[in-house]
Amino acid sequence: MKILVCISKAPDTTSKIAFSAGNTQFDENGVQFIVNPYDEWYALVRALELKEANGGNVTIITVGTAGDDSVIRKALAIGADDAVRIDAEPTDAYFTAMQIANYAKENGFDIVLTGKETINYNGSQVGGMIAEAMDLPFVSLAAKLDMNGNTATMEREVTGGVQVVQVNTPFVASCAKGMAEQRIPNMRGIMAARTKPLNVVAPASVDMLTSFVSYDTPDAKSSVKLIDPENMDELVNLLHNEAKVI
Repeated sequence: MKILVCISKAPDTTSKIAFSAGNTQFDENGVQFIVNPYDEWYALVRALELKEANGGNVTIITVGTAGDDSVIRKALAIGADDAVRIDAEPTDAYFTAMQIANYAKENGFDIVLTGKETINYNGSQVGGMIAEAMDLPFVSLAAKLDMNGNTATMEREVTGGVQVVQVNTPFVASCAKGMAEQRIPNMRGIMAARTKPLNVVAPASVDMLTSFVSYDTPDAKSSVKLIDPENMDELVNLLHNEAKVI
């Protein structure tokens, strides 16, 4: 069984976010990058569990530049067999998905897994676009995935319950909470990751359909007013006349 897991780098949640070039570019200076948690904790770990139970090979893939190699090595340390980096700047979800789909079609993977979304863009678009480009079934937001031969049984949460879906390989799925538990790479995995294959391939010719015009930061939070608990009249007055919530 050949499994391809799509990973993306994302800023650590403690990073201070800033923009440059007139708020048209994300400023990466001083930012600590990690493997996107949904890709790592759910998609990659479940892929490794399937490999351990059924045999096969787990390849991770990302669209990015040489600056992403350290993040790729972190994912390799968790247990993936090898990695592919498509040597291009991931300009938007469509460009990223088409690059991955092109590589996946050429290399005959049985399963393509993504995290449900990235924590920096929250687009949740790449998985569906990959499936469409490859003309494969797509199951989004899967919270459970079991394999029986070439048949996958997946569960996904729906309003008021759980939907059970079955699909034969090959297929694409995006993975949500419940799919797997986080794995912490051990020293052996970290050392092995240094020598695992990282194949850098040239990007396919893909049109870019969208572009980022500008970025902005959220408005600063207003100051907090502290009210003496004995002065309920003032609290009621502020809630009514200033906050206008009562």
